[in-house]
Amino acid sequence: MEKVKWGIIGCGDVTEKKSGPALQKIKNSDLVAVMRRTGELAEDYAERHNVPRWYDKAEDLINDPEVNAVYVATPPSTHKKYTIMAAEAGLPVYVEKPMARNYKEAAEMIRVCAENDVQLHAAYYRRAMPRFLKIKELLDSGAVGEIRTVNIRLAQPVAAEEKDESSLPWRVLPEIAGGGKFLDLAAHTLDLFDYYFGPIDAAAGFASNQAGYYPAEDNVVMTFRFENGIQGIGSWTFNGFHDLDQNEIIGSKGRLLFSSFSEEAIILENEDGRQEIEFPYPEHVQQPLLEKVVASLLGKGESPSTGESAARTTRVMDQIIAEYYRN
Repeated sequence: MEKVKWGIIGCGDVTEKKSGPALQKIKNSDLVAVMRRTGELAEDYAERHNVPRWYDKAEDLINDPEVNAVYVATPPSTHKKYTIMAAEAGLPVYVEKPMARNYKEAAEMIRVCAENDVQLHAAYYRRAMPRFLKIKELLDSGAVGEIRTVNIRLAQPVAAEEKDESSLPWRVLPEIAGGGKFLDLAAHTLDLFDYYFGPIDAAAGFASNQAGYYPAEDNVVMTFRFENGIQGIGSWTFNGFHDLDQNEIIGSKGRLLFSSFSEEAIILENEDGRQEIEFPYPEHVQQPLLEKVVASLLGKGESPSTGESAARTTRVMDQIIAEYYRN
């Protein structure tokens, strides 16, 4: 492969700015086809983004002779189906996060890709964004000393569209999302900490639905431990009064404060005082990771976010919400 020629399955909102245009800007990469079940929407996307071809069936895109890599950007309920279809056609896959509705599906995706000798990458793009790489640099340099504990807090009010039973968004429908917004949003943070500290080897917690607006969990708390012994606590509330997005890493010589989803300054506190480090988001937030994925597909580098790393996060989240869905 001398150039990666992408086909997107599910050219919806996430691909409009976060990822789609980046595929056309990266060296030795191009977006040659898109697909949506509603053909008019696929055609509109293709026209606006100067994509040569559009389809309303995934198999037609996969069978396009020019497409040599597939980006699955549909809701999680079809990630396994389309990943396996692409892999069995011999095409590498970049799949949105969370990579599947549950760990069983994620493991099947990994198995089929391995059997067909194709790469599988996941869209945990924070692993390559400069903002979050700066935090890794600070941690690795000992800016806060030896890491003692991690605290994650995310809170959001119930959105207006989540109160309308007749048209609930897919992110709060377990049959499509695999759970609720915990899977959609906590996945980013938990994966990021997997990148910083390695796999979580033990986790326990509770999931519940307190507000009753939709069937998925809307409140989750958990404790967890990484293989290296670092421990942490997380709390995710999607029925609260206000917005809160704060991660805290406490070390023996200082601490780091930062958000998962906003461009607020990174705060470093240690014996040298308090620093506020500004890092704006890139125009296309997935571009830094996609550059590494393209390099990997061309045999010129490695991606930090693979099916194997993404599945670890899915496994941990599965464990925390399992009891809620058994009841």
